Amino acid sequence: MTAVPHTSRQGSPVDSAPVDSALLSRALETAGRLANDAAEVITATLGRELGDAAGRSVKANPFDWVTDTDRTLERHTRRVLATEFPGFPVVGEEFGADTGAGEAPMRWVVDPVDGTANYVAGLPWCAYSLALVDAYGPAVGVVADPGRGQIYAAARGRGFRANGLSVPARTAPRLAGSLVCAEDPGDGVVARCREAHAGVRVLGSAALAITQVALGHAVAAVLEHYHEWDVAGALCLAAEAGALVFGRDGRSEPMPAGGLVVAAPEVAAEVCALWRG
Repeated sequence: MTAVPHTSRQGSPVDSAPVDSALLSRALETAGRLANDAAEVITATLGRELGDAAGRSVKANPFDWVTDTDRTLERHTRRVLATEFPGFPVVGEEFGADTGAGEAPMRWVVDPVDGTANYVAGLPWCAYSLALVDAYGPAVGVVADPGRGQIYAAARGRGFRANGLSVPARTAPRLAGSLVCAEDPGDGVVARCREAHAGVRVLGSAALAITQVALGHAVAAVLEHYHEWDVAGALCLAAEAGALVFGRDGRSEPMPAGGLVVAAPEVAAEVCALWRG
């Protein structure tokens, strides 16, 4: 399929491929429903697994939590998607990739609880993220932010909505005096942002960090490393809000290897330079 440009809500062209309109609508509806389900579960159980060793464990290190809620939400997501989108493989944080996911023309990508350490501690800065991804990046994305009672959703060429309402276009930002969200930033990045008179916030959820850029609350998000499920849903929101995505080499890509920057176009070059040092 030949790549064609579409125009985001902010009017910037994005190289992508057309996706069947009916498929987009159906995917958005299903993803939104799953995000609402997840938000209810996360809200009801936030912080309650802290004292229940049977309900939580760690993976790579003592701060890399996994909980019953992570597993339950991913299983629920997979069951619904298997019924409503048979033949579309799923990639998830807790149960890995379905067979053939790497070669499939479209795949679902889910992170049932992004920011699990915050969730375990009872800190309401965690999210559910789900995206439908093709060779050109996320075509549909939803991020549930239970702490703020928000479901954010976007689809390629259809703009960005919060709880069903279009998110207003932001005013042109400057880096100085603004916020940059970051996850695991190097000391050099933090120091250079401070020199540029920008504040750095490290809050523990890649999905919500990128979502703040889409909302205009932050001018950029800097991720030193990430997994696809951490960012896919939020990157769809950001693209439809007119934000740009860069790799460490400064090239614009949907999901670059080796870390990424998501930034408002007006400050993208400046933030990229700060990140690369």
